[in-house]
Amino acid sequence: MTLKRRSIAAVAALALASPALPVRAQQQKVRVLLDWFVNPDHAALIVARQNGIFAKYGLDVELIAPADPNAPPKLVAAGQAEYAISYQPTLQMLVAEGLPLVRVGVLVAQPLNSLVALESGPIRTIADFKGRKIGYSIAGFDEAILGAMLDSAGLSLKDVTLININFALTKALMTKQVDGVIGAFRNFELNDLEINNARGRIWLVEQHGVPMYDELVLVEKRETHDAARTRRLLAALAEATAWLKANPEPAWKIFEAYAKELANELNRRAWKDTVPLLADDPYALDDARYAGFGQFLVKRGLLKMPPDPATYLRRIAR
Repeated sequence: MTLKRRSIAAVAALALASPALPVRAQQQKVRVLLDWFVNPDHAALIVARQNGIFAKYGLDVELIAPADPNAPPKLVAAGQAEYAISYQPTLQMLVAEGLPLVRVGVLVAQPLNSLVALESGPIRTIADFKGRKIGYSIAGFDEAILGAMLDSAGLSLKDVTLININFALTKALMTKQVDGVIGAFRNFELNDLEINNARGRIWLVEQHGVPMYDELVLVEKRETHDAARTRRLLAALAEATAWLKANPEPAWKIFEAYAKELANELNRRAWKDTVPLLADDPYALDDARYAGFGQFLVKRGLLKMPPDPATYLRRIAR
């Protein structure tokens, strides 16, 4: 899928089932770089913007989809935006490289990553992947996750053939280019397969040798970290999340109207699977989770030393 920066018009008259909100006279402009093209993982951000919840907290938030999904945290570190949506493992590796980033909030507080094979194929257990082909998209990280999952079944990366499929996960499975794919998001790829008249068999990473981690986190530049602004941003996200979980259908209408390309069957199905996974508490921070996953990254050879949590974790007071 081709990524591009989207210019998205505001949607009028979409305060469906949401009360009118008082708006502050002066709005503080904030740029949030997304991790990917707009999708249901960003539901709280979209609802907070379109339902006036950000405005209620004195924020004029611009959501920007990246041309390069690897760029957002680096752009924030360079001072090109106030916030970026990123991933816990990515954040820890970038901080270890010296980027001045801090984690200030969470949107999805659990892994979405998974290993998937076709239900109609010969793979029934992870052990059945021995001698088989597995597709991946992100060199290094996908291999580390897969290696741990194979270890849990008595195999290793040497027992499989890895093929870079460049994010074409569903296509690679459907065309039998590979027997399985790592990096499949549980709220998207299974739905994509069903749309194409196939069913997937799934193994969740956290149940097969991979420590628990946050999927989507909010990051800021360390030197320009603004705790007061971030507190308002997280309060707005908490309010938006509570509202959209209580009103999933009206919230979907707001989401699909945000940009014409969002109103499709894949997003419609993914929306239902994603809403329950959104973090109820964007302020939440589990320090032990970051320490444990840092050690995992060292064990899998992605880091020499885990970064000191005190340098990149910020607990925001409510």
